[in-house]
Amino acid sequence: MSELVRLMIADDQAMIRAGLRLVVETAAAGTIAVVGEASDGHEAVASARLLRPDVLVMDIAMPRLDGLSAARLLLSDPDPPKIILLTMFDTDEHLHAALRLGVSGFLLKVSPPEQLVDAVRAVAAGDALIDPAVTTRVIASFAARPEPGPTPELDTLTARERDVLGLLVRGLSNAEIGGRLHLGEATVRTHVGRIFQKLGLRDRVQAVVYGYEAGIVRPGE
Repeated sequence: MSELVRLMIADDQAMIRAGLRLVVETAAAGTIAVVGEASDGHEAVASARLLRPDVLVMDIAMPRLDGLSAARLLLSDPDPPKIILLTMFDTDEHLHAALRLGVSGFLLKVSPPEQLVDAVRAVAAGDALIDPAVTTRVIASFAARPEPGPTPELDTLTARERDVLGLLVRGLSNAEIGGRLHLGEATVRTHVGRIFQKLGLRDRVQAVVYGYEAGIVRPGE
């Protein structure tokens, strides 16, 4: 990724797009550049494929093609942008669908403006971000589910990879995992890459979802 983060904004309301652009250009001038906009899902997919932004901030509720469907199409591409979905609603249905798709961020439109800038920077750097306002809903929904069934793909992981996955699911960064396990950060990155490959995961968000669904971590631990 280049030092300058290339950002695209997709929302069917011109005022929202203008507001998001203003926030970014005011708070992150010189580090984040808005390279394009889209007013619906079809336009977002076409423009993202043409402009190839590093990060796409996209509303879920858009005409012609909604944000979830647009994200599904883009994430099937060989080298998709990191996607942050925006919504007015913190419904479990939207959140779970977004997480399973492999989006890198999920924010409410009522979030503070600086949180958007932080989210763009975080996902561009390879991290993931879920709005704190909805995190407790996710944990509660996992707690309400029945005990997980067998997950044979876990048997493909080494003991060290299981250790790394358990800490990753708990939200630790690579540096924090390395500190806990007395490993270098580069070694942790190698383990994380192998875990993703073996389990068919795209990123840390999907790893967290997998970890809860497979019972690696139970809510409250």
